[in-house]
Amino acid sequence: MTERREVGPRSQKIVAQERRHLAPGAQGFSLYAGLAMARGVDCTLIDEDGHEYIDFIAGIAVGSVGHCHPHYVEALKRQVERLTFGSFTTETRAKFLDLVASVTPEGLTRIQMFSGGAEAVEAALRLAHAATGKSEVLGFWGGFHGKTAGVLPLLGSEFKHHLGPFVPGRYSSPYADCYRCPFKLRYPDCGIACAEFVRDVIRYQTAGEIGAIIVEPMQGTAGNVIPPEGFLRAVQAIAREHGALLIVDEMITGFGRTGAMWGCDHDGVVPDIMTVGKGMGGGFPLAGVISTEKTTASKPWSNPSASSSSYGGNPLASAAGLASLEIILKQDLVKNAERVGKVMLGRLEELKEKYQCVGEVRGRGLMLGIELVRDRTTKEPLAKTVTQALYQECLRRGLVSMTYSPSVRINPPLTIREDMALAGLAILDDALETVVREHGLR
Repeated sequence: MTERREVGPRSQKIVAQERRHLAPGAQGFSLYAGLAMARGVDCTLIDEDGHEYIDFIAGIAVGSVGHCHPHYVEALKRQVERLTFGSFTTETRAKFLDLVASVTPEGLTRIQMFSGGAEAVEAALRLAHAATGKSEVLGFWGGFHGKTAGVLPLLGSEFKHHLGPFVPGRYSSPYADCYRCPFKLRYPDCGIACAEFVRDVIRYQTAGEIGAIIVEPMQGTAGNVIPPEGFLRAVQAIAREHGALLIVDEMITGFGRTGAMWGCDHDGVVPDIMTVGKGMGGGFPLAGVISTEKTTASKPWSNPSASSSSYGGNPLASAAGLASLEIILKQDLVKNAERVGKVMLGRLEELKEKYQCVGEVRGRGLMLGIELVRDRTTKEPLAKTVTQALYQECLRRGLVSMTYSPSVRINPPLTIREDMALAGLAILDDALETVVREHGLR
């Protein structure tokens, strides 16, 4: 049984001070916790009262190299003393672009940088329009590509309810979520029916002017959903049939998160355009669009200032990106993600055997998911009151993890060691046992 503790007085005081002015709508895991964090070291967070927490959130897959990695800190210190803003060329940015281009899929060597994911995705959609002359775009149920007006209609969830009207020419089709298959079929007997259905969506719902299909190689916000082998290849084939570009959104999956440098590597796919972010900057706001020389030469996207951002690729962002990628490569964090992720997945399978409310576990590398259900047959999700209780039990024992939703997402920093990963899962086990007992579950 792990030690339990409550929110300390300093956290309570600072949180109360902030909430006097903080507008509603901040990230849920922070609001639910009610904690004020003082510092972080690698995969550990320390609050203002000195309580330590294993970090299974990593800023929602942002902290690829952990908290305050010495190389990262030194790189930003050095840069902040020299030049902090502006779009002029710097040696740091030139080195960063060289290094990124050395690890991208074949042919994807042209990179434009932005400060956020939605901004980069909108730029990618504009690029596809410029390259194809066609403005319609198809996405997938469960997909998440940001919260700005240009991408909201591509969100495949209830999140966008009451936020319309939406940009026209946006469509969506079921994703390959085999646990909750909307066609009630089973892989591989289904023949990847969800991919085949894309053809019907294009045939019957669009104006026949699809310029791009955008897809996450593995869906993050939907619950770290891992599609079956062949799904991404099938989607790419459909895009080519219609003269559309395939945009693979690697915001979460990119830079080693899945145990490969890119999520699309698992299905042997080289997209036409790739959007990247989150772990790219190791915590600093940094995102990007990556494509080929031919595609990025398309007008008007390639005109001066047409695809630029005031903050994108600024000196600090470039220093953060360069330091993060140097750490990922030098410490072989892609391999670490694969190795530790397999160990964690095995331990999660044990939790599934122990608790009937664990309906499914899944994952690639350090992008892991759990489905918490009331009943394994009906797959009815656990009530959020129960999962909120689980979140609090984890916090009291020293673990921050996205257990407040029935679709649990586990994505620690790529630097996590096996012993710390297992310690975090031991806390989750302990917290689950308490919640199962107190809520009459199995």
